[in-house]
Amino acid sequence: MVKTYILVVNNLSRALAVLATLLLIAAMLVVCQMIAVRYVFRMATIWQTDFVVFAATAAIFLGAPYVLLKGGHVGVDIVEMMVGGKTRRGLRIIASFLGLLFCVAMLVASSIHFHDAWAGSWKHASVWAPPLWIPLAALPLGFGMLCLQYIAEILKLFVNSGVAEPAGADPLGQIPVAHTLKEIPR
Repeated sequence: MVKTYILVVNNLSRALAVLATLLLIAAMLVVCQMIAVRYVFRMATIWQTDFVVFAATAAIFLGAPYVLLKGGHVGVDIVEMMVGGKTRRGLRIIASFLGLLFCVAMLVASSIHFHDAWAGSWKHASVWAPPLWIPLAALPLGFGMLCLQYIAEILKLFVNSGVAEPAGADPLGQIPVAHTLKEIPR
């Protein structure tokens, strides 16, 4: 059951990463189109800047669970270098629970903000004036998925608790936790 949860959440994180990538590609193409419209054809741009900002912002929040899955976040490893395996594992558990707590708080706050935009029919204060619930939807979705991914990472730490580190394991903890169990691929 736990392994199934981890696999499902990992795959959902990968799917959101694909969506985030597509949003970044779309933003890049719109920037190119905007440059052509403004500087080649000398026409005004109306929606392009807002779209690029919304797409890039959505890509950040939707791609965050995948970054957590791959261990791509920024961290300070100096403390981990000085402690043993059990202490390192304990630090990872504490850090994961703190990250989960932050993400739950942001999920609640962004859900309230999204709901207010939806219920109040908020529009962006620009000529294009898109409904704000559309770009704001990425926040609760991203933070919700980040919460699920943190839970999966915590479960991986507990599932792997009885498994010794593989020979030649990186002392800085750079080898992802799931690599100690063949059944839970990253």
